[in-house]
Amino acid sequence: MSLHPQPIHDIREQTIAVAHAAFPKGNVYMTMRDELGVFYTDEAFAALFSNRGQPAESPWRLALVTIMQFAENLTDRQAADAVRSRIDWKYVLGLELTDSGFHFSVLSDFRARLVDHEATEQLLNAMLEQFKANGLIKGRGKQRTDSTHILAAVRMLNRLEQVGETLRNTLNVLAEHVPEWLKAQVPVEWFERYGARFEQYRLPTDKQEREALANTIGADGYWLLTMIYDDRSPRHVRELAAVQILRMVWLQQFYLENNTVQWRDKNNLPPSEKMIISPYDTEARYSHKRDTTWIGYKAHLTETCDDDFPCLMTHVETTASTVQDVEVVDAIHADLAMQDCLPSEHLLDMGYLSSDILVSSQHLGIDVVGPVRADTSWQAQTEGAFDLTCFEIDWEQKRARCPMGNVTRYWNEGIGKHGKPNVTTAFDPRDCRVCEALSHCTRKATFRARNLTFPHKTEFLALQAARKRQQTEDFKLQYHARAGVEGLISQAMGTLGMRRNRYCGQGKTHLQHVATAAAINLLRAVNWLRGALKAETRISSFAALAA
Repeated sequence: MSLHPQPIHDIREQTIAVAHAAFPKGNVYMTMRDELGVFYTDEAFAALFSNRGQPAESPWRLALVTIMQFAENLTDRQAADAVRSRIDWKYVLGLELTDSGFHFSVLSDFRARLVDHEATEQLLNAMLEQFKANGLIKGRGKQRTDSTHILAAVRMLNRLEQVGETLRNTLNVLAEHVPEWLKAQVPVEWFERYGARFEQYRLPTDKQEREALANTIGADGYWLLTMIYDDRSPRHVRELAAVQILRMVWLQQFYLENNTVQWRDKNNLPPSEKMIISPYDTEARYSHKRDTTWIGYKAHLTETCDDDFPCLMTHVETTASTVQDVEVVDAIHADLAMQDCLPSEHLLDMGYLSSDILVSSQHLGIDVVGPVRADTSWQAQTEGAFDLTCFEIDWEQKRARCPMGNVTRYWNEGIGKHGKPNVTTAFDPRDCRVCEALSHCTRKATFRARNLTFPHKTEFLALQAARKRQQTEDFKLQYHARAGVEGLISQAMGTLGMRRNRYCGQGKTHLQHVATAAAINLLRAVNWLRGALKAETRISSFAALAA
């Protein structure tokens, strides 16, 4: 399809008359069109389309339909029906009442173009520009971020089901591309073994029988890979995604010993961040947080939270489920800086904060507000013991002085076990052995000398200042505003269905998250313009009796 950019048409007079008759006071979409415009232009999506071929549906309309689709949690077919039949949708899209709309598959094609051209962010960024122009976002205001788990659009498989489904999926793909070649290669018994989906109830329950079946599947998979990579086999088959997935899963789940396929022990498997869980979504990962375990992804949602402005989403980050919260803060700040949406205060929970984040945020003029991790050493947990705050660190002379007056004899700046720069300094064992306060300082049986390990100066001072600050009443009042982010998560996950993936793969999952964020902004901005007040936290009727 090609794109021939056209100006956004005005709303048809007949559509206006009928819409206002049907909605005398307007509705969400009509208010949006009248007060904010339509956010998008064809030119913004020109790079997604060719200059040749049949003209495409107007991209600005498809973008807006996508947002309204997610605002109402509609399928593609339901959204296409709404374009054909609903007066308020025709009003927003500037269509004639008799317009027949488009086939629902156009929406899927449009989403694919957004993902392939890495243009997903345009759905949210164009909206933010309009909000800033209308004074709905405060410059350098307050924002808050929190994360939540996202369930992949695949079923949870045990290891035996996974390898069986991976091989079955590969055979199905090969049957579509090279049916004659495949039929000539595979043994007859494979049609029974891999013809039906692998389900737990169909698998043996005895441990030895399950291991035997796993080794059989492993041997079959290795044999198939050998046939595929044989010089006499069609070369293009090796490039199929299903074949590459089979090869990676077999490396993770099996190994060869004396030319015999062996099922890996559970202690000899890759870590969760590398482990493929399903052949149908190779980017979904298994993870757990406290009592929650899931297969899928993680979404980090950021919204404004200034008192006299609507709470609008400014950013959404989609990561693998195994990525730690602290790893995404710099990326969030970088994206916000590109959109000129950096806050002056960023409210975060403990999982997002580290000494590095405290420093990098200061360089951007951002005050990150949140509790940092406490010192977990036994000295910090024991009254009267000497924790790190009891030592005087001389950064210029590169030495530390203990409460008893002794000075370190060793100072080394290196890389810690987590890959971060740190400082290690140690006292002379001869000083520590005769110290009367030794039991308050170290429990080491060897050398009987105290060692100190801490970040470099800038990070160390920032961390100590943050720990001191979070004990104050002013901090507690300031941090109280972060609690409102739970309402955002509730709306996104519960009302708009973001908890469960519509699609497979991280790219399409991120598109779902961005479109949901834009839908939330649309609803919240319109409600704000119509005078709706921010809702208080709801309580049940029974709980209200105690008030």
